[in-house]
Amino acid sequence: MSPHILILGGTTEARELAAELVSRRPAVRVTTSLAGRVSRPGALAGDVRIGGFGGAEGLAAWLREQHVDAVVDATHPFAETITANAARAGAATGLPVVVLRRPGWQPGPGDRWHPVASLAEAADLLPGLGRRVLLTTGRLGLAAFAHLARPHFVVRSVEPPEPPMPPDAEVLLARGPFTVADEVALLREHRIDVVVTKDSGGAATAAKLTAAREAGVPVVVVRRPPLPDGVSAVPDVAGVLERLGFSAG
Repeated sequence: MSPHILILGGTTEARELAAELVSRRPAVRVTTSLAGRVSRPGALAGDVRIGGFGGAEGLAAWLREQHVDAVVDATHPFAETITANAARAGAATGLPVVVLRRPGWQPGPGDRWHPVASLAEAADLLPGLGRRVLLTTGRLGLAAFAHLARPHFVVRSVEPPEPPMPPDAEVLLARGPFTVADEVALLREHRIDVVVTKDSGGAATAAKLTAAREAGVPVVVVRRPPLPDGVSAVPDVAGVLERLGFSAG
């Protein structure tokens, strides 16, 4: 019987991994699971399921029912609940769980970064950093900034953000990748003097960091949550294939 791989997806790397594994059919069956938070996720290779599992116990039951042989957690680096549930479900079923995480961003010469541990800590810093903020932390979690009457927020999100939101905010709906020229123009047009972002890593949204450096704009960077105890990550699709026992070629 062909091995069945479950990919907990939602990232570019998850899409690339699914395509790579599906290209090996009939040797591999691939199912990608999406949380359903994005209304138009785009085409994916292999089978697709939408929605949650009902916690670690529900995921473990699904893995048994669907005769899954391995799990790849290729979710966003800040999807800590899903990562924890995957680790617990893997332990309960005895299945291998591979975590795929693109490397985080690193500051370079000229960067004015302010690393913080949470969105709440980011909100505490903002009044002392600037008056016009580009907020690029996604449509969830804006409640951390909702109590701030100032500064003015420009909230960029793929999907309309969920309330509560800061009272002085405008929303820009846009999907990356963005070029440095795009980001320089955005900072100039909206007179942005501070940027807030999560350390998502990857190239698709990294141009804002270059634009901020060139403009001398400070960046508040929310650090990634730690992985569960005993869980390690691989940085790319090739690393996942190696962990699963497939050649990269």
